[in-house]
Amino acid sequence: MTDESADTASGHVNPLGSSATSDLFQILRDGKPRTRTELAAMTGLARSTIGLRIDALMRLGLVGAIGDAVSTGGRPSAQFALAASGRVVLGVDVGASHVRAAISDLTGRILAEEAASIPVADGPERVLSWVETTAAELLARTSRTAADLLAVGIGVPGPVEHSTGRPTNPPIMPGWDRYDVPGRLRESFDVPVLVDNDVNIMALGERELAWPDANHLIFVKVATGIGSGVISGGLLQRGAQGTAGDIGHVYVARGKDVPCQCGNRGCLEALASGRALARELASGGLDATDSQAVVELVKQGDLDAIQAVRQAGRDIGEVLTTCVSLINPSAIVIGGALAQAGEHLIAGVREVVYTRSMPLATEHLQITQSRVGADAGVLGACMLAIHHALSPDRVEAMVLGAA
Repeated sequence: MTDESADTASGHVNPLGSSATSDLFQILRDGKPRTRTELAAMTGLARSTIGLRIDALMRLGLVGAIGDAVSTGGRPSAQFALAASGRVVLGVDVGASHVRAAISDLTGRILAEEAASIPVADGPERVLSWVETTAAELLARTSRTAADLLAVGIGVPGPVEHSTGRPTNPPIMPGWDRYDVPGRLRESFDVPVLVDNDVNIMALGERELAWPDANHLIFVKVATGIGSGVISGGLLQRGAQGTAGDIGHVYVARGKDVPCQCGNRGCLEALASGRALARELASGGLDATDSQAVVELVKQGDLDAIQAVRQAGRDIGEVLTTCVSLINPSAIVIGGALAQAGEHLIAGVREVVYTRSMPLATEHLQITQSRVGADAGVLGACMLAIHHALSPDRVEAMVLGAA
């Protein structure tokens, strides 16, 4: 049975009321201009039906006319493709001590952004009020309105229950536990709001911009805390409740007596995070208060700082060795504030992973510093919003809602 013959029990045919409209859009998402004739040949639909569905997608601002194809003697045929600037998304990167917000087009190209030094510990009211105000300013700056917004993506520095978008027992986010982040932002923006762990969105941003062909990648953030985002089979892996990649609280024998903020002892984060290294170096009389101070000491050539960072790399590598055996990634990307210490951290990771993993798993494995850097979070938040907003189900819902 074709999509055009199975619309309603009454026999009424609605050429827009099937998944074929969103299927057509998924073809056009690659940005390659195509004519109605080409699309008809690809889908098996009549040109008249293609025309109706193109019109519906154009009304939504998702598809636009690009120009005319080369004529073979008759009237040139119009071509259509993704209207990258037709609609926009909002991406928000909430860190331990900062917030960044950006408006991007449907390819992830940043159109406008803003940042502020707001500690996440100040609570959700202050942080999200800034997000709401700043988002309105960014929309105005890009000559857009809330009606042009398709979705909001936001990353936060703590565990998130994926099904609800609510932070769950986040160690460094007082006042955020079970807070309804999506509900709060929907009060200002009547669009889907996607919330995820900050490392997951950094993994999305890093892969989108720097590793588009890597279907198996682990992104590791080493900063105030430690976490990872796992991409396998080309998809971000969140696990059953959204905690996949939480390597910061894996036990490391070397630190069996070291207490962690989570309440346990011997966690990787308690040994190798920027906070842990700053505490270790400060106890030795060095001026180290946070990750950035540790990085500065390394850049100044302080031997104690260099040795501490190298050992942190080894500890991280010990945990990643297990990850390599489980997931077999083609790339491990190290990001976060402490990654700015450069090769000292990464050398420690490589030392352990390449020594202790099976040769077949590491034969082509790249372990490298983030290529995207500080932009990975806000770009990933935009991609989180884009992937949801342009998914077949969402496009179908928009088409039917506008019909």
